[in-house]
Amino acid sequence: MTDKPFAPSCENNKTPILEILLDAFSDRTLVLEIGSGTGQHAVHFAAALPHLQWQTSDLAENHAGIKLWLREAALDNVHPPVELDVTQADWPEGFDAVFTANTTHIMPWTAVIEMIGRIGEQLPSGGVFCQYGPFNYNGEFTSPSNAGFDRWLKEINPARGIRDFEAVQELANKAGLTLVKDYAMPANNRLLVWRKQG
Repeated sequence: MTDKPFAPSCENNKTPILEILLDAFSDRTLVLEIGSGTGQHAVHFAAALPHLQWQTSDLAENHAGIKLWLREAALDNVHPPVELDVTQADWPEGFDAVFTANTTHIMPWTAVIEMIGRIGEQLPSGGVFCQYGPFNYNGEFTSPSNAGFDRWLKEINPARGIRDFEAVQELANKAGLTLVKDYAMPANNRLLVWRKQG
């Protein structure tokens, strides 16, 4: 692979997401990014948050592309990807923050349950979890485009789909995570900021 992978959605949403992370991660030291995808978010956020160490992760097939972005950026605070399937037994350790974007509608619901539970287990008291993507509220889509996106996801795999905010909140609360803020974002997305209780 010689050409870096490129996701237009990452390019479009990186600036509004960063505006929130500047505050949400201001007192954090090591961020685990779950599902780093192309690597675009990692290099953009790590460059703007030099006090942080940023640990990328994804399934093995995405590592080559992430490494191309990291190699070009040459940042000393962003780390090569570790292999992470959220259902696996062994997770990275030592992080005090988690970021994930556009993952929960791709994973089966059983994996969402596992991911949020493990985040709650491993974050220390005061740890922060920032979760970006589309969500339904009161069982309803927030826009016709989200309804169409959900249909498209389920055509690819019936286990996929936009998740209900209330169901995610129930999982988070069981995992000891309290919602700090629910931000409206461009293109009918949200950014949920959770903090570990204790």
